[in-house]
Amino acid sequence: MYKKLMFILAASCMMYSCTPKTESNPFFTEFQTPNGVPPFDRIKLEHYEPAFQKGMEEQKANIEAIVTNTDAPTFENVIVALDNSSPILNSVSGVFSNLTEAESTPELSELDVKMAPILSTHRDNISLNHALFDKVNAVYQQRENLSLTSEQQRLLDKTYKGFIRSGANLSEAQQARLREINMQLSTLGINFSNNILKENNAFQLFVDKEEDLAGLPDWFRQSAAAEAQAAGQEGKWLFTLHNASRIPFLQYADNRALREKMYTAYINRGNNNDANDNKKNITDVISLRLEKAQLLGFDSFSNFQLDNKMAKNAPTVMAFLTNLWSYALPKAKAEAAELQRLMDKEGKGEKLAAWDWWYYTEKLRKAKYDLDEEEIKPYFQLSNVRDGAFAVANKLYGITLTKLEGIPVYHPDVEVFEVKDADGSQLGIFYVDYFPRAGKRGGAWMSNYREQQGDIRPLVCNVCSFTKPVGDTPSLLTIDEVETLFHEFGHGLHGLLTQCNYLSTSGTNVVRDFVELPSQINEHWATEPEVLKMYAKHYQTGEVIPDALIEKILKQKTFNQGFMTTELLAAALLDMSLHNLTDAKNLDVVAFEKETMDKLGLIPEIAPRYRATYFNHIVGGYAAGYYSYSWANVLDNDAFEAFKEHGIFDKQTADLFRHNILEKGDSEDPMALYVKFRGAEPQLEPMLKNRGLK
Repeated sequence: MYKKLMFILAASCMMYSCTPKTESNPFFTEFQTPNGVPPFDRIKLEHYEPAFQKGMEEQKANIEAIVTNTDAPTFENVIVALDNSSPILNSVSGVFSNLTEAESTPELSELDVKMAPILSTHRDNISLNHALFDKVNAVYQQRENLSLTSEQQRLLDKTYKGFIRSGANLSEAQQARLREINMQLSTLGINFSNNILKENNAFQLFVDKEEDLAGLPDWFRQSAAAEAQAAGQEGKWLFTLHNASRIPFLQYADNRALREKMYTAYINRGNNNDANDNKKNITDVISLRLEKAQLLGFDSFSNFQLDNKMAKNAPTVMAFLTNLWSYALPKAKAEAAELQRLMDKEGKGEKLAAWDWWYYTEKLRKAKYDLDEEEIKPYFQLSNVRDGAFAVANKLYGITLTKLEGIPVYHPDVEVFEVKDADGSQLGIFYVDYFPRAGKRGGAWMSNYREQQGDIRPLVCNVCSFTKPVGDTPSLLTIDEVETLFHEFGHGLHGLLTQCNYLSTSGTNVVRDFVELPSQINEHWATEPEVLKMYAKHYQTGEVIPDALIEKILKQKTFNQGFMTTELLAAALLDMSLHNLTDAKNLDVVAFEKETMDKLGLIPEIAPRYRATYFNHIVGGYAAGYYSYSWANVLDNDAFEAFKEHGIFDKQTADLFRHNILEKGDSEDPMALYVKFRGAEPQLEPMLKNRGLK
């Protein structure tokens, strides 16, 4: 048979001069590209599923090799081998997970839903593998005698406790139920996120009367006209729920009824009793998480989640949040009263509503500080802001970022940079993707296509949704967008500068309530006068931002902070309240949210930054963890005090921060790392002062 088949194939090739075509899967080997970047120009939809399957097979074989190894269990042949057991799976997951968020298609979403339970089962097969856990436990029990480095101790502890937290000590029946729970949760989260994306894309506010555009800046009108034209409605203006459209509409539109329509659509996402409704999804998630926590010996999911975080338990977090709430809510109420007085002066007899807040805040900013966002936007051209963030990193850490051409990308908007250290050595490759699209979820984030490990340098990306260029006008950012760019680049620096030996301790693989420190401290440089003069230049004239404008920006730094802190804390308290439940039977999530906010005394003019039916953070990685933005805000404000004390570009302070925070990943206890940098534990006062809460 073999010879005959080969003969037929050879004869056929001679007759037609054919060359056998074997389309290789890029994920099956290390990427054959400069710097090992993902070959987006070669990766196709049909490559993902086989790569996931091969990756799982590879890891299964590597796990089997660990289990059947007859040598005595050691840190190297068990813990390190396990940490290195999934190269193909890591590779395909890094690309696939970011694309399902940044450039999703119906086909990718369908595959995501298909693979989620399969991958959940695969993970459970590892974490519930008794023979593997016995090996891990054997190493853990001799930890005092192994002469491990602090990073090795951290990895061993993390690995052992990870097995315990994944159910290694449960009975067979309990483990079977845990598998079912994990499988259900794996798809619920995807469905929840996909529904929000569909809701964002479904809402389109077309305006066909020019008088309804009253108050809107010219650049925004041009942008909306371009959006309408792209949607096949030339001659109209299109406004959407994406931040770059929704927020300026709420800030500037004189038409109050249209502001209400926009705002109401936004806060009711996932709560419209239609195909995209998320009430059952979030209720099921909360219920299943509680059951999982109780299986693992905890009374609530919040206590389960926090057991290995800096905060340690729910009471600590609740005390922290309620303390901040006592400062924020009175400030927000005072702001509401001031906005109402401004409305009263107009003599319309209208009462301040939630959809009025942004509009009258802009008017009040102009009245109090003689500052209009439109006055400063021309100085914040996106490319200049990005270069400013890069320049800050250069002055602090000596690193340089150089744009690379010809690197494969998944969308034309994506740009790629090589990152080098002061000595010329490569630190990694950095991707940026800054503009909103139909296939991109809202918000901004950092992720990796490849993690740092030893001499292997990382491939890091920042994904955002900033204002698009329109015609000859480049992308001009708001102050919030400027700070978001610096924020995400701070995460990027955490991923790029890391110097760890193991994947699980590298970069941003830190506890959730520590991960926002590098990002949030980086925001502080964005509006420092010295830094503004480095990058804030008028996009038409090249004029450096004048001192008078800088002074106005600084004077209004604490403006509207009652609102911003209150909406943030309301979301964090909603997250905690949902995950503090010890009985989730008959949970009506909308009624529960209202009851929670009423107990807190939240005023009707403010909604939580995220309501339950579109709270992507807590369905994703921030479950019982949204408080971490405020927790890290204490850290970042205290940390920046060190720079202010010695100079915002003081080399010794920057070196301390780099070597003890940015390079260390999760190689040591986070508070120990912070104290090594700062010399003491963080104080609350700088945060309260900088937010104008005290």
